[in-house]
Amino acid sequence: MGATMAALDILASVVAIAALMVIRGVVLARARGNIICSLRTGGRSWRSGVARYAGGELHWIPFLGLRLRPRHAIARRGLTVSTRRPLTGEDGPAGYWTVDCAGVSLAMSEDALTGFLAWVESAPPSAHLDAA
Repeated sequence: MGATMAALDILASVVAIAALMVIRGVVLARARGNIICSLRTGGRSWRSGVARYAGGELHWIPFLGLRLRPRHAIARRGLTVSTRRPLTGEDGPAGYWTVDCAGVSLAMSEDALTGFLAWVESAPPSAHLDAA
């Protein structure tokens, strides 16, 4: 009987943690000002998350995880977009666009891409002095 209760306690804990992670993902996806955005660094695979603009930075928070703090902060100062292209199902999320900049690739919807490019271009003129 004791082993059954211990197993049920463990199962209840796992279900509670999974429920909290699902609720966290829904809250992140629906929060005002957040956009659904996948991120890839180096040769890694795409990781799903949300991005939000905070002052002069783009903060990216992964869907999977417990923390609400951003995992990556991409500064607008000196940021240049090297390429942008639509993704196919083979190289990333279908229907998304990828933007390559400063060792980071972002995949987002076309509407989010328009907002991102406007955010990059609206930087003060002195912000691009660092870019070489």
